[in-house]
Amino acid sequence: MKKLIATFAVAVSVGAQAAAPADGIVAGRDYHSYADPSAFVVKHLDLNLQASFEEKSLSGVADLTVKRVGADARKLTLDTRDLVIRQVWWVKAADDLKTLRFTLGVRDPMLGAPLTLDLPRELDAPEFVVRVSYQTRPEASGLQWVAAAQTADRTHPFLFTQSQAIHARSWIPLQDSPQVRMTYTATIRVPRGMRAVMSAESYTNPKELLPDGVYKFRMPQAIPSYLVALAVAKLEFRATGPRTGVYAESSVVEAAAKEFSETEQMIEVSEKLFGPYRWGRYDLLILPPSFPFGGMENPRLSFITPTVIAGDRSLTALIAHELAHSWSGNLVTNATWRDLWLNEGFTVFLQGRIVRAVYGERREQMEEVLDLSTLRSDLADLPPSDLVLAMDLRGRDPDEVFTQVPYIKGALFISWLESRFGAAGIDAFLKSYFDHFQFQSITTEQFRAYLETNLLPKKPGAVTAAEIDEWITRPGLPAFAVLPVSDAFDKVDEQRKAWLGGTAAASLPGKDWTTHEWVHFLDGFPGTVAATKLAELDAVWNLTQTGNSEVAFSWLRVAIANDYAPAYPRLESYLTAIGRRKLIKPLYEDLMKTPAGAERARAIYSRARPNYHPIATATLDAILKRGN
Repeated sequence: MKKLIATFAVAVSVGAQAAAPADGIVAGRDYHSYADPSAFVVKHLDLNLQASFEEKSLSGVADLTVKRVGADARKLTLDTRDLVIRQVWWVKAADDLKTLRFTLGVRDPMLGAPLTLDLPRELDAPEFVVRVSYQTRPEASGLQWVAAAQTADRTHPFLFTQSQAIHARSWIPLQDSPQVRMTYTATIRVPRGMRAVMSAESYTNPKELLPDGVYKFRMPQAIPSYLVALAVAKLEFRATGPRTGVYAESSVVEAAAKEFSETEQMIEVSEKLFGPYRWGRYDLLILPPSFPFGGMENPRLSFITPTVIAGDRSLTALIAHELAHSWSGNLVTNATWRDLWLNEGFTVFLQGRIVRAVYGERREQMEEVLDLSTLRSDLADLPPSDLVLAMDLRGRDPDEVFTQVPYIKGALFISWLESRFGAAGIDAFLKSYFDHFQFQSITTEQFRAYLETNLLPKKPGAVTAAEIDEWITRPGLPAFAVLPVSDAFDKVDEQRKAWLGGTAAASLPGKDWTTHEWVHFLDGFPGTVAATKLAELDAVWNLTQTGNSEVAFSWLRVAIANDYAPAYPRLESYLTAIGRRKLIKPLYEDLMKTPAGAERARAIYSRARPNYHPIATATLDAILKRGN
């Protein structure tokens, strides 16, 4: 159950009253794209690419079907970052190509370089096709070329993409903005014995490994560029249901299929709650541990970190989250990265509903309480301007928006609406919302207008415009926020207190604890715990060597805070093996708080950095630089 808790919310909100909504922001304008959708809009992408692990490059052509919006527009601008552009044509017909003049602009470190095509006067058709011949560079931010030694099987290399937020432009020249939606087709050529998979419908049976290494795909639903995804590896497939399955390396595939065997059930639950699943299949791809995120909601094929394979399905809320994006995010999408909370806040709320239906209310409550704890950390650490739902990201890397604020604060906003209109009322609203805006990208302002027209009149006076303003445009949490609580952790709190007071570690019921209970137990430690107590706990429960990545993360933070040396070898192996930002960024931050820790952090990072994804290194470089 949830209950009204105001004290924490008031403290945060009052402490940030000076902040105000940013002036001059144009709703719907994408400040992170060179493209001008008022002139031209890309409607379809057709890729024909060769993957070379020797050169660490994708090479080939991209055919863009372009709709003319501005009658007099003569320059088509695309987003690129570090692409080698070889030639550009107007495809007048299949066998008739006309060379186009193009200019690759000055490279901006964040946005990349605009690729501007000069269109001749004779090209006056309302829709036309341009072909770009290009090649990616090894340092492309949206690609990670993982050496065979860093994969699970250690036999073949692994390539995967990460296009969100603005990394698609590093491997495809296109209008890299979430407000531009397109269908796509692709032909991908890979080394023999390897398999290509994409966020699209395969032309072949997923169980088939094609001997010629040529794979073809089709995405019939229009999606934004950040959802175009590709992976190439030595993969096997296991079905987990009529429309679900798992792709993974051979040493991982059976464990993954077992761990995520309830995916089909999650889809059935979601359809009852949110309306039909509109994407055909829903498969999972298990990536190498260097993947910088927990998951990526690429339609039809979510990319998943192996760190959630715990053996007891205790971390499968991540699958519920990525699946929920099939409605909030993929079906109805944020128009700009300022509007990210429309993707992530809704998704966290939907995730909770799925977890409740599949695993019960107790687990949902525990996960929500832990989420609130992570939000509290961000509310304490981030500047007030970053504590609003609709953030001002002008001049900033959109990757910086991915804090707990759009996720957890966004979900709490929807939960608050549920408290005012009831579960049945919010469910009906969500279904209508997804139906109304399906396959569209919308702004915060569009959502608010729909809310005021379609939910608020159901119960006049239940909420006010000022309250909605406070949620969306004011920093922190409103004093009237409805925060999650759970009595499931009460006993854990008592047992932690007893153990800290002298009770033996062997008396703890840790064998019966879930991941969530262990994390809560460890995260509630005081600033200093005696080394003898930590050694006793470790000896009984083997926390330093636990195979659960989430429990290990919490334990390693305790070890750093207390300079518990026996855990340092595991700390190094953990940081060199895992690239998930959520699990490594706080550990480096903790290390950098002391001179000895900073020295250890730099030594570990020098060895681990080559294995991290570019998105992770961009974050970690800044953290370690601050300590110089």
